[in-house]
Amino acid sequence: MLKLLSLKFPVNFSHGGESRAPLLRVLRSLTGSNPRTFVPFGRARFCSESGDGSNPVDAKAVPEAEVAAENAEEIDSKSSSAIVPTNPRPEDYLTVLALPLPHRPLFPGFYMPIYVKDPKLLAALVENRKRSAPYAGAFLLKDEPGTDPSLSSGSETEKNIYDLKGKELFKRLHEVGTLAQITSIQGDQVVLIGHRRLRITELIDEDPLTVKVDHLKDKPYNKEDDVIKATSFEVIATLRDVLKTSSLWRDHVQTYTQHIGDFNFPRLADFGAAISGANKLLCQQVLEELDVYKRLKLTLELVKKEMEISKIQESIAKAIEEKISGEQRRYLLNEQLKAIKKELGLETDDKTAVSSKFRERLEPNKDKCPPHVLQVIEEELTKLQLLEASSSEFNVTRNYLDWLTALPWGNYSDENFDVHHAQVILDEDHYGLSDVKERILEFIAVGKLRGTSQGKIICLSGPPGVGKTSIGRSIARALNRKFYRFSVGGLADVAEIKGHRRTYIGAMPGKMVQCLKNVGTANPLVLIDEIDKLGRGHAGDPASALLELLDPEQNANFLDHYLDVPIDVSKVLFVCTANVVDMIPNPLMDRMEVITLAGYITDEKMHIARDYLEKTTREACGIKPEQVEVTDAALLALIENYCREAGVRNLQKHIEKIYRKIALQLVRQGVSTEPSSNASDQAVGANESTVESAEVEEKSSETVLNVQTIVEPEETTIHEQAIETLPSDNITPVADQPLDSNVTPPQVNVGNNDVLETEASKEAEKVVIDESNLSKFVGKPVFHADRIYDQTPIGVVMGLAWTAMGGSTLYIETTQVEQGEGKGALNMTGQLGDVMKESGQIAHTVARAILLEKEPDNLFFANTKLHLHVPAGATPKDGPSAGCTMITSMLSLAMKNPVKKDLAMTGEVTLTGRILPIGGVS
Repeated sequence: MLKLLSLKFPVNFSHGGESRAPLLRVLRSLTGSNPRTFVPFGRARFCSESGDGSNPVDAKAVPEAEVAAENAEEIDSKSSSAIVPTNPRPEDYLTVLALPLPHRPLFPGFYMPIYVKDPKLLAALVENRKRSAPYAGAFLLKDEPGTDPSLSSGSETEKNIYDLKGKELFKRLHEVGTLAQITSIQGDQVVLIGHRRLRITELIDEDPLTVKVDHLKDKPYNKEDDVIKATSFEVIATLRDVLKTSSLWRDHVQTYTQHIGDFNFPRLADFGAAISGANKLLCQQVLEELDVYKRLKLTLELVKKEMEISKIQESIAKAIEEKISGEQRRYLLNEQLKAIKKELGLETDDKTAVSSKFRERLEPNKDKCPPHVLQVIEEELTKLQLLEASSSEFNVTRNYLDWLTALPWGNYSDENFDVHHAQVILDEDHYGLSDVKERILEFIAVGKLRGTSQGKIICLSGPPGVGKTSIGRSIARALNRKFYRFSVGGLADVAEIKGHRRTYIGAMPGKMVQCLKNVGTANPLVLIDEIDKLGRGHAGDPASALLELLDPEQNANFLDHYLDVPIDVSKVLFVCTANVVDMIPNPLMDRMEVITLAGYITDEKMHIARDYLEKTTREACGIKPEQVEVTDAALLALIENYCREAGVRNLQKHIEKIYRKIALQLVRQGVSTEPSSNASDQAVGANESTVESAEVEEKSSETVLNVQTIVEPEETTIHEQAIETLPSDNITPVADQPLDSNVTPPQVNVGNNDVLETEASKEAEKVVIDESNLSKFVGKPVFHADRIYDQTPIGVVMGLAWTAMGGSTLYIETTQVEQGEGKGALNMTGQLGDVMKESGQIAHTVARAILLEKEPDNLFFANTKLHLHVPAGATPKDGPSAGCTMITSMLSLAMKNPVKKDLAMTGEVTLTGRILPIGGVS
């Protein structure tokens, strides 16, 4: 930081008022007693400008200067910061040592401490000071080319300066610098005081760096110039505003005025630039500028910027202070309010209120709560009273008690053991699913005989859309249990099942504890959806965490990591759902009772669509039963040609699509009937209508005609008869006019304006969906008939295949490629898997053996190359169950005998000709 030292001839100012208000003194020195009368030079002169004639001394200043000269030695002994007088004048030094300044230039009248690491340069400075030549040149160092000065650190800059020597250092110095007096040298620290401006002319010596300089003087200027005065006034005004916000600047002004004396225009510009926090390059511009007016302008820009920075600093400080004071005030008021309420008995403190809340919540179930849980709750309540409300441990303990007291310890819902009632509820919600319903009725029957029920783990397995998830809600309703569902599909964190440790931030219990808190009973029905899609990540294996939860022998003491107390979930009925049980780990699979839902046949889908899906969709779309009729043929075509999936979810989507289109059709018909009432209203006042309304009424009459096209022919006759029976005076005959004529068309005045609207809405056609117009609502059929042949030819047999849709038929075709002695071979196509290719080879061997046994003289297989194909070729096929079908196809070709057209078969064949049972068929 720059500091200020005294003049060569310091002046002792003893005026108390001026020393207490240095800024006022600055203002008076520049403005005089009257701001309009500018006296630029008052009392003292700066020694470095003593030879340039820019500071003429008036008659009043000379005596004071002489007095100051007489007392110079006494004042110098008292002030270590004063400029030491030297015998040679400063302007006599034309060759000086060059000192690099890394951070800021040195302005006249200011002093700056620098560090000199070069031993030769330091020795030369000491030697010059001993020889009564304590002067050197201080020049600002240029930034290294290609570097950003704002990004380089101070330590790196100092290091780079120490490495520079000779011509390399000379090239990095700015041309204009300051003649500096060396006041003291302590170790490698040298204190410099700026005197006057210098300009480097040439290099004299490289080690230590010595340069030849010219002394610079300010350009002549008019002291009475109004522009210069106004600029200086603005600088002073800006400095005054900055001094109000910055005490650091106030200290600079006070020190400067004590040592320098009064300001003049050049000194004012140097002072403003020197104490500002501007960039070093901007300060160098001020130092290099010799035009006083331009220098003042540059300084004014710097101090204006400093003023803006001071305002921002003040606003930031004010905002922070207001925030802190507001929070403190709010805190004190809250504490006072708490104390007042406590004294009046209106409210207890936070800890007492929280403890009372937890005890009141626990009281109803206290007798049913296990003893070990009560012990933990009491310990935590005691611990809560000892903690401060502002501590983090207080919040952890409060949350822990909140969960402990919110669980339904020993609170069970009353179950319904009425088997007939449960049967009715299950049949209301679902058609079919006899295996699931039978198992639930068995569970109810056992509970009725025992007088109490135990928890079970049931796994419903089947393709999507067969009702696995929805049957769980129906089971809960039949048993009168609370229902809770959560999906574990993609779950990869064990903490979701068993909870987090309480030490973690944001810790929560697992899904089972959350379930018990939400339902409020200890025996709900919990549906764990998509259990076959459990994930596994870095946070553990959730499938292994479910082993404890779904084990009837262990879940009586299920331990959650957050609660850390055993919980009895043995009364909970767990229903899990899965699409493929092969994806479930074997240990978890062993703990569940699996019920397979294979899907629905066509007859069951018809009942579900008619009794459940259509009824629900019609109510959801707001359509009345008498407005729509969907025939059985349409439903059957929809199931067979569009929805062959095992479930009914896709069937429900298609039914919703049909009813949405019907709703749109009905609404459009309703909109077309609305303008008829407007036409009737216009007809009432037809005789009084103006010529401008003719076109509007013509459009209304056209709308009435459009409405009448919807009505049956018999009803149209009724309308005509009604019009014929009207009195003749209500009909105004008008000659035929073109549509754009200005003459009003004929109008009919009817007493009841709602006749047309009521009859049109009542006589709208009923929408009928049958097989002929089904494609208009759901598009073209997705599936087509599997039968390719009306009569199966020789070598073609229909087989049965399992698919994701539930199953389908396919043809196996065998044909003869070529025949010759010893050319017996088999070629198979149709994108067959390895297992199915092996079945083809086995079928070829077995068929050859059967033919040899039936017809020993028939050498068809030995001398014929066969080609077996299974269409469609783009569909991958695999499995062992096509063996008997392939054998039949080959024997049909060999014996020239076609197979019955309504015969289909499936089954795996062994090499000895045995047909194995089919898996999955009971």
